[in-house]
Amino acid sequence: MTPPVPPPQDPSPPWDQRSQQRQRGLPVRVLLADDDPLVRAGLKMMLRGARGVEVVGEAADGAEVPAAVREFTPDVILMDIRMPTTDGITATRALAASPPPGIPMPQVIVLTTFDSDTEVLEAIRAGAAGYLLKHTDPEEIVAAVLRAARGEPVLSPSVARTLMDHAADAAAARSRGERARSRAEVARARMEVLSERERVVAGAVAEGLANSEIAERLYLSVGSVKAHVSSALSKLGLDNRIRLALLAHDAGHDTGPDPDPDSDLDSAPRSRPTGPPGPT
Repeated sequence: MTPPVPPPQDPSPPWDQRSQQRQRGLPVRVLLADDDPLVRAGLKMMLRGARGVEVVGEAADGAEVPAAVREFTPDVILMDIRMPTTDGITATRALAASPPPGIPMPQVIVLTTFDSDTEVLEAIRAGAAGYLLKHTDPEEIVAAVLRAARGEPVLSPSVARTLMDHAADAAAARSRGERARSRAEVARARMEVLSERERVVAGAVAEGLANSEIAERLYLSVGSVKAHVSSALSKLGLDNRIRLALLAHDAGHDTGPDPDPDSDLDSAPRSRPTGPPGPT
């Protein structure tokens, strides 16, 4: 008897797979990781009343997250930082280093009361897709979960300022220390795998622009911008736009004047796209 042929693996990146799930009307699956049972209960009650969101599981410590991901296959994890055995940053780093086999990698949103510069940067560099403070309005937390499931960055305003300050400090440090110069050189070397257009788009992502805003600036369609972002993430081995933004900042890339038209830019016509803009 011929053994059954397993279905082909979906080659789409995780954020595209989740987008396809949303288009089929499936809710965003959320895992809560917090050592405080009252916090978990409050979040569960809040998210239970939100349209398009489903809490599928809980973890009381970062050490429980890998098993919970395998069991509940969440799209998004709301992760606390301070937990007794394994903290949220360590758990996020471990999850990024050893993705769960056979299922899309969940997007991690750090949800915490702490907004120190060190913890913000450590969480993002560990692989978190976003960082929110626990005093964030419930409606904004729900919106953040939905955005993260679409592969979009999620940051509280104060956290966004921290990242921008970090970028400015890093730019100044590049002229002062060999360590900073080394980081910039490594980042530029990594960015060399991208086409010129992808580097320009990455610079715009680093400015915090949405896809529709990048499309307007570069006279591209929103679909073309999404394709460039997806291609850049794939080539660089990154799993979210925030990590792409940090790498572009370290490399010093920006969205300056377009290069020579005979370079490796795509051949899209230099006119504003017509028709209604696509989703951001």
